Formats: sequence, C-alpha cells, structure tokens
Amino acid sequence: MLRKLSELDYFNYFYLESTMSTAMNNIAIIIITYNRPEDMLALAKNIVGLDQKEQFLEEVIIVNNNSTKDYTAVIDFMDLHKEVNFKYIHSPENLGVSKGRNFAIQQASAPLLLMLDDDCELADKNALQTIAHLFEAKPKTGIISVKVEYFQNRQIQENAFPHKQFEKYKNLAQFDTYYFAGGAHIVRKAIMDEVGYYPENFFYGMEEYDLSYRILNAGYLIEYNAGITMLHKESPEGRQATKDKLKGMWLNKSIVAYTYLPKGYFMTTAIMWSLFYLANSKFDFIGFIKNWIAVFKIPSQTKRTPLATNTLQYLNKVEARLWY
Repeated sequence: MLRKLSELDYFNYFYLESTMSTAMNNIAIIIITYNRPEDMLALAKNIVGLDQKEQFLEEVIIVNNNSTKDYTAVIDFMDLHKEVNFKYIHSPENLGVSKGRNFAIQQASAPLLLMLDDDCELADKNALQTIAHLFEAKPKTGIISVKVEYFQNRQIQENAFPHKQFEKYKNLAQFDTYYFAGGAHIVRKAIMDEVGYYPENFFYGMEEYDLSYRILNAGYLIEYNAGITMLHKESPEGRQATKDKLKGMWLNKSIVAYTYLPKGYFMTTAIMWSLFYLANSKFDFIGFIKNWIAVFKIPSQTKRTPLATNTLQYLNKVEARLWY
C-alpha cells in the first residue's frame, strides 16, 4: 500500500496502539530513507529477490523522511510487485532516525522487526528463513545484532560491530553483548512495547545505547549473530560526519551515560567525546564551547534511572566499554 502521510495519520502516530500479527508471517522490515532513491530502489529489489517471502515476510514499512529527491522509480517498482506487502509513507517532515523508526513500528503487525539502513542489501537469499528462527528457544533475547560488511569488499565494518573489542570478538559466530548496530538489527516488537521505543529526543546517534540499557535492565539479552549478513554501501574509508552530527553524538552519549551509568562515567564520556569532537571538527572551538554548555545542562534537564546492580554485573561480564 503506497500512500502520503496525512495530517491525521501524523497526529495519530502518538496514539496508535500496536496490534498482534494473526498471520503466520512473522517478520516486518523497517526502513527509514532520506534522499537516497537509487539505494532505496536497490534495497527494494533485493527484498523482492529473497526466498520464501510469502512464508516469512509480513510487510516492508518504508518511511520517507521528507526527502527532496524524486522517489518515483521506487514507488513504481513497488507497485509492480504486489507479492510483497510494501507500505510506503512519505512524512511531511524529517522525523530523524529514532522518531522515524518509532512511527514505522507503530504501523507494524509482525512480531519480529528487522531494522535496515536504506543503503544496504541482505547478502543471502535465505535471510528471512534464518531470521524467522533466530529467536527460537531464546525467550530472554530481546535484540539480535547482525553481521555488517562493506558492500564493496565484503570486509567486516568495524564501526558497525556491536563490541568495542573488535579484534577479540570479530571471528565469533555468536556472543552476548551490550549494544547493537543501529542499521542492522532484529528486535522483538513485544519487548519494545514493554520497555519503550527509540528515544525521540535523539535526532541522530546513540539511540541504540539508550534502548540497549533499557532492554538489559528489563532482564533481556542482546546477542550478536553472524548468521545474517547485511552489506553496507558506505565507503570503507567512511563518511566524514558533519559537525552537527558529531555534536549530537557527543551530547547524546553523555545523556545516556548520565541517565543509566554511575556518575563517574558521565564525566569521562563527556570529556572523551569532547576531545573526539575537536579532533574530527578541525578544532571547531566555537562548537566545542556551545556543546559543553549543553552537556553541563544535562544534570538539570535529565532524570537519572541508574541500571540495576545485576545489569552492571552483566555489562562487566560481557566486557562492555563504559567510560566513553
């Protein structure tokens, strides 16, 4: 179903109740897209080419974050492939990553949500069958983070790997961890209904840490599983983040540390990310000072909900990096 998001739809986003799927299909693919029509078309073709769609794929929900580029080719392609339940929604404003995903989740009926970036493809045609069975006999697993490789050279993308000790963990097929890769993960919808969705005050960056800590604190686990591979078209050399994105990442990670971790980690996180900002913004001291002002306001504007002792013990057990 292809439609433009009406003002009433947009208003009702804040009040929609999730529904349970009555179909056998148990997977919804969630995609947020912005100004990448060529990549989005390639991903739509990739999804259409997957095996056993009829058995496992309930829906593909695409939220266009008010792109300025033309998506006609994407819409035409989806119109031609009614065998896939594409739901394309053009938002009247750029909702960002977290709010965009939250809106898409409210439209979903399947119990498993596969979150994908719009500039990726699934490597294996049998990915849906694998995903459909990943959570079997794992009632305490809330999120599974999948393997991310560069599309160009099939090398593991280190900055999308869900553990900071990359060399130690990169060759493992599966392990419990403490956060997930934002652009390639599978989550149980029921658990998100329980613990809450992505933080909507985070326009870009670090939303995965906030949700991870809430999931872990509710007694669920986060797993990495290399049985699913997502091919990411980001250059292996990486994209230079803009100053605004760097500031958002610094501020958001500081908010997460203040909210959930012992207070000492708030200071180390804020300091280390401020130095990272300086180094990667070509020493933008004006932005540095402005963002420090915002960081200093966090204690007066943010309610602390510290993690339970057993959650902190779990973080230590899985060798989480907490100090920045």
